[in-house]
Amino acid sequence: MSGSGDGWLGDGLGDMEGPGSGLWVRGVDYMAGWRVAREASEQLNLALLAAEFELSELRAVAATDGDGRGVVRLVGLPGAAVQLARLLGALADGDGDAR
Repeated sequence: MSGSGDGWLGDGLGDMEGPGSGLWVRGVDYMAGWRVAREASEQLNLALLAAEFELSELRAVAATDGDGRGVVRLVGLPGAAVQLARLLGALADGDGDAR
């Protein structure tokens, strides 16, 4: 990881178009992308439940970007995010190639 200014660390507040901002682009099929993201978010939420997370504290949410591509956002309380980070870190340390 590098500095805090990296784009992938952003919280999405800078989005200026697409359904997240309330501005829609004519001709973009947002529903198709959202459906793909919905399936992925459901799978992730099932995995979070299996790992004993409460979806009221941490959950995957389906969305789309400005081009209509599906996006899955992980939202939740900071403590739950830290717990997930520790779990993923332990998995990575345990087998050396956790993906």
